[in-house]
Amino acid sequence: MPRKWKGKKKIKKVGDVTLDGGRPSDIIIPVMGPTGAGKSTFINTAVGKVVTPVGHDLRSCTAKIQHTFCSYPSDPSRRIVLVDTPGFDDTFVDDCEILRRIAVWLASSYGDHMKVAGILYLHDISQPRMFGTSRRNLDMFRRLCGENAEKNVILVTTKWGVVFPDVGERREQQLKSSFWKEMVAHGSKAARFDGSKKSAWDVINHILAHNTAVDAVRIQEELVDLGRMLPETDAGNTLRAALKEMADTHRRAVEGMKGKAGDDEQRQRLEETEKELRDLLKQIRDLKVPLGMRIRSWFGLG
Repeated sequence: MPRKWKGKKKIKKVGDVTLDGGRPSDIIIPVMGPTGAGKSTFINTAVGKVVTPVGHDLRSCTAKIQHTFCSYPSDPSRRIVLVDTPGFDDTFVDDCEILRRIAVWLASSYGDHMKVAGILYLHDISQPRMFGTSRRNLDMFRRLCGENAEKNVILVTTKWGVVFPDVGERREQQLKSSFWKEMVAHGSKAARFDGSKKSAWDVINHILAHNTAVDAVRIQEELVDLGRMLPETDAGNTLRAALKEMADTHRRAVEGMKGKAGDDEQRQRLEETEKELRDLLKQIRDLKVPLGMRIRSWFGLG
């Protein structure tokens, strides 16, 4: 019997993408990672045609959730659902909204009794370091999934064609021994996508061979089973803390620039930083649970 997601009306908005007409037998594989890691390219390559637009610069082309279907190789009656998700560094949509859209898709499918088979997390191996946005994306990903689901995660490195093999291998080892260390200890597997269709399916087959779906990723469990509101989830709390840290940095920058903005360029930089600060503060407000809602939740009246 399908689970009932009681809090759906409080979070879902007009225009949100969900898996309408999904089947319990569907093999759901979300593809996640920072903007520019190659998520859309991976999906298009696996499917064999363009089903989701690809960005060719630092701007994101995937602001909304997009999913596409392909046949299960050994059983054409079953469907593999590849889910293209925006990164938490989207060009045009703030992180708070990205979290909401991903949460709605995952919780809706879980509420319709569909399970995630596994999750692909893509990382651009041509990046020399894990920058702040990359670290934030990885942290948010882990909070969304939860430790119990990490055994079903494939950590996929991309863009091997633009680095020397020895450089890529060194970076891959650094990822495994530091940023991915805990996930690997929890059962996550590393794989490479070299841009070919065979390589894409080699990655997907890691999940198909696993044979055990995730009971629930953490945010599905929190929203549907525990009835929490988005700001109360592990991912919501983590994002709020990250936004507060960024807001503090911007606030100090604004204070440092005031009184020194003499020319047009300096004044423009000040205005841009002030706008970014206002945007961050708005996201923080959006991730706060009103006291009245908290009280109703405590007493089961939400």
